[in-house]
Amino acid sequence: MSPPAHTTASAALHSAHRALQSLLADTASIARIETVASLLAERFAAGGKVLICGNGGSACDAMHFAEELTGRFRKDRQPLPALACTDPGHITCTANDYGFEEVFARWVRALGKPGDVLILLSTSGNSENILRASAAATDLGLHTVALLGKTGGKLRGTCTHEWIAGGAGEEADRIQELHMLILHTVIECLEVRMFSSQQR
Repeated sequence: MSPPAHTTASAALHSAHRALQSLLADTASIARIETVASLLAERFAAGGKVLICGNGGSACDAMHFAEELTGRFRKDRQPLPALACTDPGHITCTANDYGFEEVFARWVRALGKPGDVLILLSTSGNSENILRASAAATDLGLHTVALLGKTGGKLRGTCTHEWIAGGAGEEADRIQELHMLILHTVIECLEVRMFSSQQR
């Protein structure tokens, strides 16, 4: 017999709460939010932009993050330049001609400039297209920021800044929830830095 729906729901919410508590207990991760917000503010002020990429649900999170920079988050303020790699024309063309492993790297090489910031979203840290994008960004002189999960995978320790959300056994959904919370908090801190004198 299946457990009552409310038991399943309660277990899911308690799981999410434990994951959040783990993040809150990690003072280095919290400090890193401020550091990355400062980096983005600096790069935007210098005329730079942010590129974001991820696979599956992480691609959706990349779009979510980008639109809150180009559109708005909490403040009415000038738009900020951010692009998520979700264009189906680019992805299908590149995957067809060069393989899916190259879809993000070629996009970075096409659009990235020294001093820009590339944000990489990966619950495993092992996706080959994410690894190649990171390498391309490093070659071009971009700052790299990784939001990872589990053990951090092959990408661990290779980027300018990184978070590893959740423990080694955490499910992808919990990791992605923490990633989006981190990204939202980065934007909130960024807006305070760049637009604190403007009205909400």
